[in-house]
Amino acid sequence: MTTEPTTPDDDNKLMVERREKLAALRQKGVAFPNDFKPQHHAADLQAKYGEMANEELEPLGVQVSVAGRMMLKRVMGKASFATLQDGSFGKTHGRVQLFISKDALGEAPYDAFKHWDLGDILGAVGQLFKTRTGELSVKVTTLRLLTKSLRPLPDKFHGMADQETKYRQRYADLITDETARARFVARSKTISSIRSFMVEHAFLEVETPMLHPIPGGANAKPFATHHNALDQQMFLRIAPELYLKRLIVGGFERVFEINRSFRNEGISVRHNPEFTMMEFYAAYWNHHDLMDFTEALLRHAARMATGSAALTYAGKPVDLDKPFTRLSVRESLVVHAGLTDAESTDAAVIHAKLRSRGVEPPAHWKLAQLQFGLFEAVVEEKLWQPTFVIDYPVEVSPLARASDTNPAITERFELFITGREYGNGFSELNDAEDQAARFQAQAANKDAGDEEAMYYDADFIRALEYGMPPTGGCGVGLDRLVMLLTDSPSIRDVILFPALRREG
Repeated sequence: MTTEPTTPDDDNKLMVERREKLAALRQKGVAFPNDFKPQHHAADLQAKYGEMANEELEPLGVQVSVAGRMMLKRVMGKASFATLQDGSFGKTHGRVQLFISKDALGEAPYDAFKHWDLGDILGAVGQLFKTRTGELSVKVTTLRLLTKSLRPLPDKFHGMADQETKYRQRYADLITDETARARFVARSKTISSIRSFMVEHAFLEVETPMLHPIPGGANAKPFATHHNALDQQMFLRIAPELYLKRLIVGGFERVFEINRSFRNEGISVRHNPEFTMMEFYAAYWNHHDLMDFTEALLRHAARMATGSAALTYAGKPVDLDKPFTRLSVRESLVVHAGLTDAESTDAAVIHAKLRSRGVEPPAHWKLAQLQFGLFEAVVEEKLWQPTFVIDYPVEVSPLARASDTNPAITERFELFITGREYGNGFSELNDAEDQAARFQAQAANKDAGDEEAMYYDADFIRALEYGMPPTGGCGVGLDRLVMLLTDSPSIRDVILFPALRREG
């Protein structure tokens, strides 16, 4: 067994050898049997018997049946060892050792085993015991080759060195990298814990269309396609928002959806063209209720996925246990951009600050827009600990309800952690006439060349005309949340199959 990294030429030679072995198996009969049914998983066995001494374990005569991929192999005369890896998860990430002897197995099966390769999938039956080094093992009495691996695994010591290859060949990454498997287990726990939290709080899970005749719910550029039977243009959804609010109109007072959205925009460590988000809406809630709930939701998800709400990201602490900070856009300029209270409301000062940072504000920007522009340029990246930023300008919040005390701002918040946005919520605009006017303004922007401006959605206006109760709604980016909970630097690390440029 080689322990040195293989070259492409080596791989070709090894694959030729493996194909020859497979051809020989085909000549003998069924090369890919499908009649072995494992009864036990490695992680469960480790949890139940891993702490026992052999003097206690072996007299129990525990018979087990396991199956998995052979990751390690040591052939030593009449007795050999192999390590199987299955799909279970525990402290050992689903591995158990096989002790394979010629005496227990028989000469012919033992000789056959010596020619099997790392990566082959085996089934084994035998009795549990502990080796002299204390490793839980199976004394094998039956051993079968279930699947012949034709392609050598990445080097066992170094794994897959190239990050893009890990993304492209996630199957190989998951085989060889325990941290990758653990990351996606944490993702699954995160999403399942969020789903159970929502249901426990009387939210109804729903599914709304992925193909939209009119894209809406966010300022973003959609993917467009054509439906042949209807002979009309369709769009992959950029957000489920407008359909979920239609359900509030229909009488469902609390709804949520966990699903994919799509935006035809750039790819970065924080952006993937398709991404997972949860949006939820509750009748008779405002943005303060949403912030309280979102804070509790994220704290719960962190504890369920990692065991703690006190996290570390990029070597720095992130504490979800403490109450989240709440700042208005204006207040954030005082706290994080070095402005005085007076300067934070002085359009000329803010305009000059933006220009000093190389940002030329459009001539039509008013005070609230200038404040928001400086927030984006200076403050956002500084918000490491959980912070709700509130009081966004109406101009950048076309679906949010305007404040009763200041019509220039909305009852909206965004949640920032580690300098990134994780959630966006607001008291929903339920005034059909106001919403129609904002849609018209967005449509004018689109006609003027803004590809991310919203379309006018006449059916949504019709829904609002029936009457929507006061409502709060929020969207949470689940990929970014998993990045935080697993200390992952890129969104590609937490998406099983991220978008990549086509090979070749």
